[in-house]
Amino acid sequence: DTEAPWLWEAPARSAKAPEREDGVEAKMTTAVVPGSPLPSQGDGNVYYILTDDFRYGSKLFHAGSMCFLKERNYLHSIACGTTSTRYLRVTMLDDNSITTIDPEILQPVNEEEAVFLLAINTLNERLNCFLDRCNLKAAVKATVGQRVKVHLDQQQFTGTIRYIGKISKSPLSSPLCPSYFGVELQGDGEGRGHSDGSYNGSEYFKCKQHHGLFLPLNKIQFIPALGGDPVGEEPKPHVDEVVPVKAGDTIGFYLDDAFRQGIAMDVYKEGTQWFVKVCPEEEGPTDVFRDIPMDSVVKEGLLSPVFEPDMAPGYPRQIKRERSESGEELESEKQSLDVNSVVQITLDKGNPVSGIIRWLGYMPKFEHKMAGVELDEEKGVTDGEWLGTRYFHCPPKRGLFVKLQSCQPDMRFQCGSLLDPSTLSGMDSPQVLANFPPLRNSTAVQVLQGRMRGIQGHCNSCYMDAALFSLFSCTSVLDSMLFKPSLPPDGHVQKILRDEIVNPLRRNGFVAAKSVMHLRQQLTEKGQCSSFATSEKDPEEFLNLIMHHILGIEPLLKLQSGGQKEQECYCYQIFIDKQEELVVPNVQQLVEHSFLSSNLKLVEIPSCFIIQMPRFGKEYKMFSKIIPSLELDITDLLLDSPRECFVCGDVATQECSECFKDEMFAVTGMKQYCKSCCRQAHSHYRRKAHRPTKLHVPEEFQGRSPMDSPRIPRERMELFAVLCIETSHYVSFVKYGPEKENWLFFDSMADRHGDENGFNIPIVTLCPEVAKYLQLPVAALAMEQPRDMEGVAKRLFCDAYMYMYQSKKMALYK
Repeated sequence: DTEAPWLWEAPARSAKAPEREDGVEAKMTTAVVPGSPLPSQGDGNVYYILTDDFRYGSKLFHAGSMCFLKERNYLHSIACGTTSTRYLRVTMLDDNSITTIDPEILQPVNEEEAVFLLAINTLNERLNCFLDRCNLKAAVKATVGQRVKVHLDQQQFTGTIRYIGKISKSPLSSPLCPSYFGVELQGDGEGRGHSDGSYNGSEYFKCKQHHGLFLPLNKIQFIPALGGDPVGEEPKPHVDEVVPVKAGDTIGFYLDDAFRQGIAMDVYKEGTQWFVKVCPEEEGPTDVFRDIPMDSVVKEGLLSPVFEPDMAPGYPRQIKRERSESGEELESEKQSLDVNSVVQITLDKGNPVSGIIRWLGYMPKFEHKMAGVELDEEKGVTDGEWLGTRYFHCPPKRGLFVKLQSCQPDMRFQCGSLLDPSTLSGMDSPQVLANFPPLRNSTAVQVLQGRMRGIQGHCNSCYMDAALFSLFSCTSVLDSMLFKPSLPPDGHVQKILRDEIVNPLRRNGFVAAKSVMHLRQQLTEKGQCSSFATSEKDPEEFLNLIMHHILGIEPLLKLQSGGQKEQECYCYQIFIDKQEELVVPNVQQLVEHSFLSSNLKLVEIPSCFIIQMPRFGKEYKMFSKIIPSLELDITDLLLDSPRECFVCGDVATQECSECFKDEMFAVTGMKQYCKSCCRQAHSHYRRKAHRPTKLHVPEEFQGRSPMDSPRIPRERMELFAVLCIETSHYVSFVKYGPEKENWLFFDSMADRHGDENGFNIPIVTLCPEVAKYLQLPVAALAMEQPRDMEGVAKRLFCDAYMYMYQSKKMALYK
């Protein structure tokens, strides 16, 4: 295994032809023709990368695959004039197979680049890295000691290259060994690594434990400047050198016939006109940004002396700083705000933005105490760096430096647990008495996405946080739990659930830990379980308690087995024997196998179908991957419902459980027949021993023919959420819209502020990468290494614990 460990794969960019230095796109079809310059000279190898999928016989080679041929063979083919033929015989680097490939889809790669590309296992991402010539060239020129940015956990962290090269022995069958970058993480990335510079028992460099990572090219972003003191670095140029003003300059300008001064926050160009985004140096509750044309701006060094202060330069600023440090200025009113406080800032035109304070202090050219804020949206101008000095880390365009007095506590988070962790157990959370609908589509993204979003975790509450977020954030299928008439003893629990959790979640996108703890304390009393408020539980235990024992809602499922008495339940646990033919099953297959093996039928269509996978916590799971079925067809799982012959479409009269397992038939769907098709199917000698069972046919469907009647309608339920578990921690995926990319990922304890007296930071992120894997063929998905899957997709496919389906039609009646 030559792969190094990492956690996150950057989203793939669309592939396009690489550009030449003169800016003209190079054609993909000129890779292998007589006279083309060879990537190497002498008795070596010529390496190529496929720019398109290519099928030859039964083999399919995907774009991004790499291959080579001996240079002497290539030169011989040129001498013989054979390179103009249709195919070129090459050896694939990934599996050492020999094949013939159309040369028009090959692009040459020199050996220095090939070793870095070979370390990238996701072929699509490998091709994108090849097409990104700048980053690939930077990788070849990279040196030990160079500063880089690392993609990790959907964030960027700074680090320093400590090693470049292979981390395993070269395979005997391959002429190349992949090259990786050994990086020592720094700043906010410290402690997020996987090693101390060693890999597989070999030491490649030295660093503190959990500070080192071995990464392929696609996880690295190269910083042009060499390593050194970041304070002493020159600021990154934002505009062309001919522009007289740059970000951070003190400037003068006229506004409303009055001359004012301010700080240039950004310099940009619209068409042929340059503009400066200016933060005026004036007192006030907001940081009002003004967009001033460049020709109306005067740089500080060019200001007329009439506008200069009478005192020595810098003197007034020093006085103000001393006063503010002594607590005599207005800034004293903001002493309640500290690092990690959640705040709101009003920008120009009255537009409010929210974020978290990441840094507090004084900066050059600013008189007041400043706050470095990581915004929830890309409305900032920095990544935490200002004038060459790194103050904090955040994604690009998410950072903003403002006067501390311009920051107001975010009104959505008035619960003291967020601003003062010590009051976590002593303050009541705000109630929302008005009822709000579930969040869908762009509204869901706007309200829910970001840090301090979702339900805040506290004291082993993840099982409840994930379940509640899944059930109520983006669907109303179980809103009956909120509004069903309840007896006086149970009304208090219902009120907490509705007014302190669901409505705040749907209105504000956030629920404080205090609210969930309030509910857990009530459940402890009702359930007569002293550990419910503190111990780790399973989601089904929580759902059964609140639905059945407390709120007393009607069971979600009614089942019957072999004509016996009806059974009622709230969650359905899949029990099946190990199926050798199911390597990577989907939910539809698992449900059908489970119902058939237990001889079960649904008595009626459920409004909500909650399904537990064949696994038991973190200790055991039957399948390494499970494919989410976005739709669950339950037509053939219903008792006494009209069924359709799966061969001809006529009304089915018989069902055969043995045929369900016959490899000659489709891998999904129950096998039921009309009378004639059943006789024909069982005339085969392998199926003569089968014993079909009769089906109940409703009177109105008896004697009908498919020629004169409409088809039997299919009953389908749609997936709206998935609960996952990994190392005893529950998270959830929620479908917020109709498209395959419309997925939210929620973790109630994704980050933390402080130690024992701190608090958890819940995070909701978009995860459109899920759609990529839903579209893969089963065989391709089975070959995907979990650690190589992009974003958080691995957790959905590999850690699924509970699937939740809804029938919007039935939800209208229940």
